[in-house]
This record gives sequence, C-alpha cells and structure tokens, in this order.
Amino acid sequence: MTGTPPPGPPRVQTRITVPDAKIMVNLLGAGDEILRLVERSVTSDVHVRGNEITITGAPADNALAERLFSELLELIEKGETLTTDAVRRTVGMLEQGGTERPAEVLTLNILSRRGRTIRPKTLGQKTYVDSIDANTIVFGIGPAGTGKTYLAMAKAVQALQAKQVSRIILTRPAVEAGERLGFLPGTLNEKIDPYLRPLYDALHDMLDPESIPKLMAAGTIEVAPLAYMRGRAQPYDARVLTPEGFRPFGSLRVGDLVIGSNGTPTPVIGIYPQGPKQVYRVTTQDGASTLCCGEHLWTVATPEDKRRGGRRTLETREMIGKERRGHIRRYELPVVAPVQLESQEVPLDPYALGLLLGDGAISSRATPAFSTADPELADALAAALPGIELVRKSNYDYVLRHANGHRGGVIVANPVTLVLRELNLAGAKSATKSVPDVYLQNGVDVRLAVLQGLLDSDGGPVVQAGRTCRVQYSTTSARLRDDVVYLVQSLGGVATWRVREAEGRTPGLANGLPVPHRADAYVVEIRLPSGVPPFRLARKRQRYDEHGGGRPMRFIDSILPAGVQETMCIQVAAEDSLYVTDDFLVTHNTLNDAFIILDEAQNTTPEQMKMFLTRLGFGSKIVVTGDVTQVDLPGGTASGLRVVREILANVEDVHFAQLSSADVVRHRLVGEIVDAYARWDERENQQAQGVHAVPGRTAQGGRAGRRR
Repeated sequence: MTGTPPPGPPRVQTRITVPDAKIMVNLLGAGDEILRLVERSVTSDVHVRGNEITITGAPADNALAERLFSELLELIEKGETLTTDAVRRTVGMLEQGGTERPAEVLTLNILSRRGRTIRPKTLGQKTYVDSIDANTIVFGIGPAGTGKTYLAMAKAVQALQAKQVSRIILTRPAVEAGERLGFLPGTLNEKIDPYLRPLYDALHDMLDPESIPKLMAAGTIEVAPLAYMRGRAQPYDARVLTPEGFRPFGSLRVGDLVIGSNGTPTPVIGIYPQGPKQVYRVTTQDGASTLCCGEHLWTVATPEDKRRGGRRTLETREMIGKERRGHIRRYELPVVAPVQLESQEVPLDPYALGLLLGDGAISSRATPAFSTADPELADALAAALPGIELVRKSNYDYVLRHANGHRGGVIVANPVTLVLRELNLAGAKSATKSVPDVYLQNGVDVRLAVLQGLLDSDGGPVVQAGRTCRVQYSTTSARLRDDVVYLVQSLGGVATWRVREAEGRTPGLANGLPVPHRADAYVVEIRLPSGVPPFRLARKRQRYDEHGGGRPMRFIDSILPAGVQETMCIQVAAEDSLYVTDDFLVTHNTLNDAFIILDEAQNTTPEQMKMFLTRLGFGSKIVVTGDVTQVDLPGGTASGLRVVREILANVEDVHFAQLSSADVVRHRLVGEIVDAYARWDERENQQAQGVHAVPGRTAQGGRAGRRR
C-alpha cells in the first residue's frame, strides 16, 4: 500500500503591472519568443493579459520569476533591446546567486563604436573586468570563448582613450601545436601574423580601422610575439654610468647602483642575459653613441610630440631609416640631469686647476706661471690657493710664488708644483694637458668648478643675431678636448667639436710680430642647462646671461648595423625606468605608462613568464590570459601560467580571475563542450591514479569512455 505524497508548498499568485505598452512589447519579444523562453526557464506558471503579468507557483519559485522580470524590465528601461541571449544570461546569473544584479552587469559599457557596445555578459566577466580596474596585474584564466582577451583589449583601448596609459602592447607566444617559426614558409612577418591575427581582429572591432596603422606607426600600439619582448638589450661591453663612473654593462649585478635620468643613483633590480643578437650603433648629432639591439627602447620626442608637449617610447628598429625628415632630425632624446657622482677630496681647488689648465704654464722645473688679461682671474686664482702669491711679471704674466718659500733660510718646494706632480700634470705642454680622473669622477660642484676655470681662461660666450648664446672653448690637447666634453655631458649639457687646422690659419700677433700656429686646435661648442652657469668671470657671465644659454638638445643622427654580439638587458628601479649608458646617453628597457596584454600565456615557460612580468614599468598595467587545459609546449616543459599562481598567489595588487564554462559567450555548445572535456579529463586522471570509474551513463546520457 502506497502512502499519499506529502503536500507541496502552497501555490500563490503574484502580479506585475507594466504601465507602458512599448515596454511590454519589448518584454514579450517578437512573436512572444522571450515570453516563451521565460516560461521554460522558471518553474512557476506565467500568464500575460494586456499589461499585466500573472505568476502562479510556490512562493520561492514566484520570487525567482518576479526577480527575473524585474531585471528584464530594468534592462529595457536602460535602453536595451531584449534578446534571448540576454534572457538566458540573466537567468544564469540569478541561479548562481551573488550580490551582483544582472541588469548592472549587462549594462556595464566598456567601449562603444558605431552603435556596437562591448560589455561583460556574465558575472564572471564582470568580476574579471572589475579586477582589471582594481589591480596592476591580473591573470584571466579560463576556457576558450570566455572573453578573456577580448575584454582585456577593450579595457586597454578604454585606458588609452582616457589617457590613463600612453601605449598598448599586445603579445603572445608564437608556439602552438608544436610548430616552430623557423620551419614555417614565408617572410618573418608572414610567419608571425597568424599567431597575432586574433589580436589584430579584436583591435579592428574596437578602433576605426584607418587609425590603427597610424597608431602602430607611432608606437602607440605594439603587436609582437613574446620573444620580441625579451630583447631590449645592450652588449656586455657597452658602458653604463654608476656613482663611481662608467663600467662595462656586463659587469652589473642585481643590487648595483646605476645613474638614472635625473642624475641620481638607482638600483638594478633585474638582469636578463639575452644571448647573441644583431646590434646597432645609435649615434647622436653631437657624436655620442652606444650599441643596442633592435628591440631596445628609447624615449624620444618627435616634432609632433613637442607640439603636444609629450614624448613616446620606440624600439631601435622602429626608427631605422626614419632618422631625418628632410634636413630635420626627427627623434630628440632626453638629456640627463647633472649627474650625482660620489664626492671625494681633491688636492687642489678645482676652479684654480681649471684656470691653470687653461692659461697656466705647468713646469716641473720652474715656478708655475699664469697668463691673463683679466686681473679678476688673477685675484680669483690667488684666493683659491692659500699660501700662494701671484707676482706680476708683465702686463699679462704672473708667477705663483710660495709665500713661505724661504722659511728659516731653507728653500721650501712650491705646494702648487708638488700637487701638479702628484696629479701627473707637471711638465705637461699645451697639447698634452688633461683633467685628472679625481676631478672628472667627482661631485657636481667639483666638476662644474673645473669647467668654469677652463671656460673663464680659454673659453667664452659667442653671440649671433637672433639666436641664444652658445659657449665656445679651444684647446690644442685632444685629451683635454675629450675631458671638457665629458664635463659638459656629465652636467646635463651637450658638446660638439671641430678641428681648426694650423696650416693655412692666419698667424697670431705677439708684440706686433706674427706668430704662426704650430698645432691644430680643437674648438668645442657647448650648451649647458639652465641653472648650470658656465662662467664666473663677470664680463663673460654678464654677456651669457643677457642673451640666454638656450637648451641642450640631443637628436638621433644615425642607426647602423654593428654585427652580432652577446647581450643582456637590465631593469632599474627608477620611476621612469631610464638609465645612462655610453657618452651619457639616456635609454631604458622597461615599459612605462603602458597597458600590456599577454595572450595564450599557457604556452610560456616559467622563465618567460618571469621575464615578461618584470618588464612592468611605472604607471603600467598587465593582463595575462590563458587556458591551462590547452598547453602546446613540448612534452615535459612546465607552463608558466600554471606555475605563476603558486608563486604570486599572496602578492598584493596581483589578482587571479577564474572564468568557467558558465562565462562562455560563444555558441551555447562551446560551454557544453568545455564541460564534457572537463568530465573526461577528470575520469582519465582518476584512472591514471588507479581509481576506476564505474561504467555507467554520464550526466548527458552517454557512456563513460576509456582510453585505449
């Protein structure tokens, strides 16, 4: 005898009145297709008569149906045209529960173009999009079709349009199904393009197609394989500036200090050997040069950038062949601020040394002498040398006599002579003079004082009508010429030089008699930044200040191949990621103010993932997307996307967004296929572990399969 089933919950009725007929028409859909879908999606009975909807069923079922209609009505009121897809997604979100309202999720606009709006379509996608806003690094992990890359691209374009970033970088590993680029037919671009095509397609959905080539040509959007992201490198024998002076690039270690663009030390926080690479010599108009690879980054300003008051970051290879536009050099580099090298004691006042190198007779046998037509310089030299008297011998000639040179009847060595011997300058001729290293590798005050002494004695301001004042210095010593260039560059200036040959020059005059030139002269043209005065001598300083010193500028003059060399790249902690290399050139190799997307990240190795993440610069954001169930790496190679979650799980400002089959926004079968494969993988894993599934039907009615 069977008992009667327990009574179910009481059935009640709920009524919803829709006051606007147009809203009711949209709610029901064409041919009532939306109404029929709602009826199939809820347990309660739904009847519509006129502008009234009656819901009959258990209270809990009615509540779900009532909330569904409430969300659909809000979508309509926000200007949306209901579709069956929107209804299915609303039902799915309500069944998942949670605090997010479907109407808010489905109306969160990211981008709109030509009537098409990009927005999240599931709760998982909404959470993913919100995490991109809230975190610097976001990993979007999930199956195909969940919109991981597409939504990240939309957020990148949104950030670019809002001027939150200055460039977008899209990259993915060029490894799929065991293929290797070297074995694919065609040119390099033809080999790479199939891997990057999904990124190009997404860009065309979000931007005007005609604007994309311009943005890519300007470096605002970069699309490249991950391998090209590695090599922002310089050769091991390039030089990098440190607080102790220049040293080989290859000698750097993590924790070492290098000089940043602001002239102050900044630590090296990453070193990445890059192997042999084609390198190029980048030369500026003032003769400075360095070596770097084709992917090395440079912050530059083009004439267009300067009109807008901005700069851009370009790779070396992007500038090859474009260095000039007519007679105008196209790319201006930033100039380093006065460099803060370590201060150290010096044996002779630096300004006095500059004066002596400029107009002094440095003898190892006789008393040092000084020649000048400016009594102000003689007084300044005497004031800078305690215990020394300047004794005038003629209109222009002075002797530096030791005030206590005959103390107690004993001849005491001239202290200036002793110091000059200590500095290896005693006996130096005009053509062999130089600035000792202890003065070159010293603080700003010492270097500037030496330069001022040289310019007060052997230099001067040059004024041309309608132009700012430049500074000119002359010497017959090639080494002193190079030292002056070094001093100028280290103080944030720019210096060029030319040769005035002795042969054919008009002789000078001495006491009315012609004196032929016996050696070629080097003429150095100098520009210093504001706040760095080149002169102390009153008459020169006044003339310079009256006309202004202009602005030191450096432009790329040429980029030429220089063979293949072993290379490495570094990451520095400076806010702008810039550091100083050969000849005080300012360069960098990390990515600032950029929105960077790494797609198909399951095909990166752990080493590649580390390399990519450590390229993060200030003001940048990284989104990494991938599906850990579709790894195409060679057998036995770990996926960087699988490993990174364990490594960065507890790092602040790093978020892992997990998407599932419920977030698939392609054909509904894609989600079912993803679930079916997941079940199959689970059974295979159980069997591999010795836990055999009992043969039977699956949730979809099929037989449990076995691998043969």
